[in-house]
Amino acid sequence: MPSKKNDIQYVCKECGEKFSKWAGKCPECGAWSSFFEQEVKDSKSNRGISTASPTPLPISQVPTQQAKRLSTSNPEFDRTLGGGMAPGSLVLIGGDPGIGKSTLVLQTLSTIAAAGCKTLYISGEESAAQVKLRAERLGAAGSDMLLLCETSLSKILEYAEQIKPQVMVIDSIQTIYSEELPGTPGSVSQLRECALKLMVYAKNSGTVTMLIGHVTKDGQIAGPRILEHIVDTVAYFEGDKKGQYRILRTVKNRFGATDEIGVFEMTSFGLIPVQNPSMVFLQEGELLPGSAVSCTIEGSRALLFEIQALVGKSSYAMPQRVSAGVEQKKLTIILALLERFAKIQTGNSDVFVSVAGGLKLDDPGIDLSLALAIVSNAMNISLPPRSIVIGELGLSGEIRSVSSLDLRIKEAQRLGFERTVVPDSGKISGVKGIEIIKFSRLEQAVEWLLR
Repeated sequence: MPSKKNDIQYVCKECGEKFSKWAGKCPECGAWSSFFEQEVKDSKSNRGISTASPTPLPISQVPTQQAKRLSTSNPEFDRTLGGGMAPGSLVLIGGDPGIGKSTLVLQTLSTIAAAGCKTLYISGEESAAQVKLRAERLGAAGSDMLLLCETSLSKILEYAEQIKPQVMVIDSIQTIYSEELPGTPGSVSQLRECALKLMVYAKNSGTVTMLIGHVTKDGQIAGPRILEHIVDTVAYFEGDKKGQYRILRTVKNRFGATDEIGVFEMTSFGLIPVQNPSMVFLQEGELLPGSAVSCTIEGSRALLFEIQALVGKSSYAMPQRVSAGVEQKKLTIILALLERFAKIQTGNSDVFVSVAGGLKLDDPGIDLSLALAIVSNAMNISLPPRSIVIGELGLSGEIRSVSSLDLRIKEAQRLGFERTVVPDSGKISGVKGIEIIKFSRLEQAVEWLLR
């Protein structure tokens, strides 16, 4: 018997929004040809998918729970999660294929299993033999971690209810499906249903549940963005797969600060936490023309890095502007400021900038260091040795203060830097033993470099 018209809804596969009529373009996200039909389920079938309290209570009478976090025995992973794994949390870890997502969680589960924690690793992509081979390479094959190769959500929850693990990993969420819904694994409806049921299980049982998510070409976790709204924590792996270092960055965390990062080194024995990340992004020895050192704040951590610039005569009618690790719009604005206030002409030159180590930055405090790196390369003059540059540039050429300036300077001092260039309006207290050079205008900083 055919379904009634009001039993069908149209769902956008890009944003997950639902509509009663089909359209060529989604009104919410603007995606074309993204609608597909979905049968409207009876509301009774969704009963039980709720974590709300049974009756309304004044917030002053709601009992609080101070649950102890579970350490992963990995300081960088603990930092990213906000101090460890919160009981009952649902964590989503995304990243490019082969960047180290499965390696990190497999190492983590084997380590905490050796400490007496009951763990369950569910693989929907690999066989048990394949997981065992990877565990042997990582030195984790002898742990008491439980392994289950299954893609049916009902069977996974059934085994989880029997085993009652403290930590459970789903690798990956795009391979899991629910028999109650039509559609293939990884579709919008399947992802939403599976994530909701796993969330309810995590909240009701107190199990830390980690979901591994695939990433699309544009860097987003495959599937609707609603998946990110359901989970408690979203973390992305960054870095070049062919490189040595990986960065795990938190973009959402209900149990800790956002924008925290963990730095790892990929070795033949798996991912090793980097205790001093600033040394990873800094070059030893004197700075060459076109290089400048600055400091950014990632969560609660001050991180030093080196930014590099290359300015050369253009062979094209339209000069190139290429940036890696920095927004190209920021590069365009800084070039305009240099030309307007410092009389540094780059209109006929190609300009390339890059952050060493593959770090991606959106901190306004790196503006001045980027500007001086460009001037340094264009004039073939190196910045003074053991110096660091911090400051935001305004559109009027003024150098503006940045947040946590004391913390940035102290981190530079700890790593042996002798002088720092900072905004004149910056408030500094409790910093001794390092030369502080203050400027209020971009042209003043450029004149200091060219002297």
